[in-house]
Amino acid sequence: MIEKREDGTVAISGRIDSKNAQEFEEELLAACPVNEEVHIDASELSYISSAGLRVFMKLKKTVKQEVYVENVSKEIYDIFEVTGFVDILEVHKQLRQISVDGCEVVGEGANGKVYRLDDETIIKVFAPGVSMDIVKEERDIAQAAFVSGVPTAISYDVARVGDSYGAVYEMLHAKTLSSVVMEKPELAEEMGRRMGKLLKELHETPANTAKLTDMLAVYKDRARKMEKYLTDKEFEKLVSVYEVLSNQQTMLHGDYHAKNIMYMDGELIFIDMGDAGYGHPFLDIGGSYLGMMHVGKTNPDAVIKYIGVDYETVKILWKNMLLEYFGEKDFEEGNKLAEIYGEAKYMLMPFVYTKMTDEMAWALIERTRQNGFISEDFDIGPALNRTILL
Repeated sequence: MIEKREDGTVAISGRIDSKNAQEFEEELLAACPVNEEVHIDASELSYISSAGLRVFMKLKKTVKQEVYVENVSKEIYDIFEVTGFVDILEVHKQLRQISVDGCEVVGEGANGKVYRLDDETIIKVFAPGVSMDIVKEERDIAQAAFVSGVPTAISYDVARVGDSYGAVYEMLHAKTLSSVVMEKPELAEEMGRRMGKLLKELHETPANTAKLTDMLAVYKDRARKMEKYLTDKEFEKLVSVYEVLSNQQTMLHGDYHAKNIMYMDGELIFIDMGDAGYGHPFLDIGGSYLGMMHVGKTNPDAVIKYIGVDYETVKILWKNMLLEYFGEKDFEEGNKLAEIYGEAKYMLMPFVYTKMTDEMAWALIERTRQNGFISEDFDIGPALNRTILL
């Protein structure tokens, strides 16, 4: 009925009812130290009665820490839910296993890849080691954006994909915007305009600051951490880019480009909201520049892998996106500032990309000195004084 594993997990199995509840209680309390979190694997639990549930109540009071009941079947979860125990304990359903072998990759980011499972569903597979808490956080962010009126795909299931977690989304007959443009390059101007309109709508949406991260504070913190890599003048330049921005409660996507937008029934829908937060719009626009234009300028052949569109087409998307976002009058200024904030974000990669070594960071800094905004002949002063930043 109870097995204590080497990793500390307590596995329970079989049927727990009034006949064996006392024995179950004695064994469970003996297996769970006081003042430590308890993780219970209930994958082999076939039934639990009210007598068994009362044992969990006593366990919670005894250990005085969180109790996680994991891998429960749908039937067992229903018992916990209808009795209100999901509000007392951390109860998690058993996850179904999904294979993505042979599935088309429709998106890719730092935290994972998005695959098309079939005509109706896609799945974002998180990188190995990404915890369930991060998966849930991304789901909550997407839900917060959706209820704020942002057209966002919502996950309706979480599954296991090998040793990783995957979030499943219903996307009926949807395609990435990049694949739409690749199939019909003549749509690039129109889709670029629609990207600009969608981004503007997002930035006009008040953010739920209780559930989202203050990204300006994050960027300022990352910029300050770069001091060890830079000269005094370089460090001052980098920090000034973020210090000049005003605090705003604008909704931000965090990784806005054509492969993170789905085209469904004529509507554009956001996916991959894991980097969403709130802050000044140029944090988002700079991120888009980094993904769409910086990559193309430094390695044009890499754009089609990252964005799903060739560099020449990306330039059409980018130009029309900014024309729609800023208008003809402010296009040049907006483009200049987008470059500045894109290159600045690139400088912060040592504290964005978790697998970056110190050696990689120094190489990145050297590349930026040669052709990035940190070089002495790249004057950011006049641009940062533009009223378009306000």
